[in-house]
Amino acid sequence: MPSIFLVTLPIISHNLYFKNIMKKLSHFFILLGLLWVSLQTIQAQSKPAVATTHTPLTLEDIYTKRVFVEKTVQGINWTKNGQYYTSLDAEGIVKYDIVTGKAVENLAVFASLSPKIQPDDYALSADEKKILFTTNTEPIYRRSFRADYYVYDLTTKTLKPLTTEGRQSYATFSPDGSQVAFVRENNLFVVDINKGFALTQITSNGKFNSIINGSTDWVYEEELGFAQAFFWSPDSKKIAFYQFDESKVKEYNMQVWDDKQLYPVDYRFKYPKAGEANSVVNIFTYDLASKQTMQMDIGKETDIYIPRIKWTNSPETLAIRRMNRLQNKLEILHANANTGKSKVIFTEKSDTYVDVEYADDLIYLRNGKQFMMTSEAEGYKHFYLYEFSADTSRLVKKVTDGKWEVAEFVGINESATPAVVYFTSTEHSPLERHFYSIDIEGKGKARLSVEKGTHTVNMSPDFSHYILFNSHVASPMKVSIFKTEKHALQSVREDNADLRKKIAEYGLQPKEFFQVIATDNTILYGYWIKPKDFDAKKKYPVLMFVYGGPASQNVKDSWADGQQYFHHYLAQQGYLVACVDNRGTVARGAAFKKSTYANLGKYEVQDQIDAANYIAAQPFVEKSRIGIWGWSYGGYMSSLCITLGADVFKTAIAVAPVSTWRLYDTIYTERFLKRPFENAEGYDRNSPITHADKLKGSYLLVHGTGDDNVHFQNAILMQNALIKAGKQFESFYYPNRNHGIYGGNTRLHLYQMMTDFIKRKL
Repeated sequence: MPSIFLVTLPIISHNLYFKNIMKKLSHFFILLGLLWVSLQTIQAQSKPAVATTHTPLTLEDIYTKRVFVEKTVQGINWTKNGQYYTSLDAEGIVKYDIVTGKAVENLAVFASLSPKIQPDDYALSADEKKILFTTNTEPIYRRSFRADYYVYDLTTKTLKPLTTEGRQSYATFSPDGSQVAFVRENNLFVVDINKGFALTQITSNGKFNSIINGSTDWVYEEELGFAQAFFWSPDSKKIAFYQFDESKVKEYNMQVWDDKQLYPVDYRFKYPKAGEANSVVNIFTYDLASKQTMQMDIGKETDIYIPRIKWTNSPETLAIRRMNRLQNKLEILHANANTGKSKVIFTEKSDTYVDVEYADDLIYLRNGKQFMMTSEAEGYKHFYLYEFSADTSRLVKKVTDGKWEVAEFVGINESATPAVVYFTSTEHSPLERHFYSIDIEGKGKARLSVEKGTHTVNMSPDFSHYILFNSHVASPMKVSIFKTEKHALQSVREDNADLRKKIAEYGLQPKEFFQVIATDNTILYGYWIKPKDFDAKKKYPVLMFVYGGPASQNVKDSWADGQQYFHHYLAQQGYLVACVDNRGTVARGAAFKKSTYANLGKYEVQDQIDAANYIAAQPFVEKSRIGIWGWSYGGYMSSLCITLGADVFKTAIAVAPVSTWRLYDTIYTERFLKRPFENAEGYDRNSPITHADKLKGSYLLVHGTGDDNVHFQNAILMQNALIKAGKQFESFYYPNRNHGIYGGNTRLHLYQMMTDFIKRKL
């Protein structure tokens, strides 16, 4: 308004008739202008402060620029005296003072090595005079790999290849540091470093898709959690190793496409699907002095699993864990390494299955008379102490107890009286992991970690210090060094200060926890990720994220998971992201975890539907716009939710899903469903294929054609079922990509496609 009068007043004032009027009017407008300025000032003062602007998050930030890399301390090797540790960085191997956390020595500077190598990993010899470097690592499956190995002499500063006759796998120092064992082309070898790198070949019958020595077959690697299958005796004089005869295992065929080849190439590997033949496994020991190989007696039944072997503290006794095909009976055998004779000294049975930990949960005490192990036989996973003799064992005591779970064994200080056990557990909350100590008598339990969230621990060999890794929903990883006595903080090695600034700069909001009461009154834990400018008076579309498989956990008080930044991106795009852990997941006892036994998919999907209904009832949710997505088991779940929950979910994305458990491997599938001929209904009743005709909403199916784990065959069968039912859907395949669907521009492409689908359909 004032600007109009500034233009018109000079024109009008040329008329003498109006001069007096205009003089009066000019005073009026001056007063009016002053009043307008005053009103603007008052109005400005009454307005809320303008919200701080944040940098918009992009998919390129996450998957190309990698803006949110969380730093940690990698490749930790403690020195024998426990006063120092070494770790790996891009420039070399650095030795740190445990008290100050400061670097005191560069053990190896990569730029000065000759020949020039860039190590991916390393190990120190027991005498701390040599380093074994791993370089040019080439992944095979999830845990298996080939690499080039070099031995670096810290005294002479010389670097030598372990061998020049082909790439190796799992090279490992002997306990005395004088030798290195490794696997090459399914055979086991030893190099004697002290004798001019003399090479000894232990086995010679290894053959691809037939006989494997010293490493695992596909299904052991994937489902029992290890790829290296040889182990040095404590005195460095023997090696115990697995041999897999997979000649009777059926092959799975994957076509591999190459831009430069006219015809695709077939890649065939042994993959035992549910109900089919497994490898026949045998255990051997090899004596380096006599060069004799001895087969251990593991029984006449060959349709079994050997989920773990380990040396006891005696170099003459090998502990072998044997499990039946249904995985509901676990035995510990003690075998004489010289004669092969064995004796069952422990047995555990279950009405469902006995869970075998990935980590080492069988600990032999130095007294040579006792071992400690974990079991969930009484409902929650706890430590049990046993005495053993040549023929049997007996329970001494339950070391930990309560309606909570031991999460991870950290160590046992047997120099203390009584010995002290260190571990992490869920006692404080199933959503957190805290660090505890307790004596071997089950007394004096103490919580050592103070900050909230999730903790993992790396303890020095003499138990004088430990490195604590902690994060929670509002804070990325912090790495701290503590003195065990009085649990005194020594220093903070990493606090991710730069990442914290990035999180603030981009306005990323921490997860908010909530609970759902399922239809059977079971409490389920969940979390939200909300936009920075969340307004409870508005209504938002919701995308749920699910994995939900047996013994998994997504809802946890920790900073980042594999999908978190994608979910933050979606939150900035105006979506609420929610995640709920259904029955079958971990940290809440055996009954909760094993409630899905023989019936995978039934209770998990019902829990997700209940969670979606709870979410739909929130006043800030647009209940007609709820979607769900998941990967692997989560893709199986999202496929069932969009069919069995067709009236609840509008949209679903399934990445690399299982569409029928008949196509998946023996160890995993039969552990939870038994064999197909024993539980056909359990296999078919909750297969997404069975319910394809119920699809109403929008469905995107994504799979990699090179998926060695959940085969592309799953996507084909699901698509055929949808086509047969006359259902429209969208699908996309990634040529040659494995279960992780990554490499080059792949991840960015995948998440951009998913985002576009969500925006179009949700």
